[in-house]
Amino acid sequence: QVQLVESGGGLVQPGGSLRLACAASGFNLDYYRIGWFRQAPGKEREGVSCISTGLRTTYYADSVKGRFTISRDNAKNTVYLQMNTLKPEDTAVYYCAARFGGGRCSDRANEYNYWGQGTQVTVSS
Repeated sequence: QVQLVESGGGLVQPGGSLRLACAASGFNLDYYRIGWFRQAPGKEREGVSCISTGLRTTYYADSVKGRFTISRDNAKNTVYLQMNTLKPEDTAVYYCAARFGGGRCSDRANEYNYWGQGTQVTVSS
């Protein structure tokens, strides 16, 4: 059974850090482009970051550039999103998603086939 499971969310103060993990089961992440998305209450889901296969090219939304880092550990079949210098506006449910195949990754949610259940990130003092 193909499954993605996010973990690592929680409550953190502004300026703090969290590392989200997206663990895959039932398929090999080596062959999938992975995206991280977030959705805040009353807002549309937005692409935060993504990473391709192979050369592992990456993409970051302007709002997180310089603060977030995406990486993949194929041995653990897991993709990470390191989030530093968190701001209250980063508060959202964060989802990882997977799309089979090579090529550039995308920040468009409708291009991904598999989704995790999401993990809540709350940035507040």
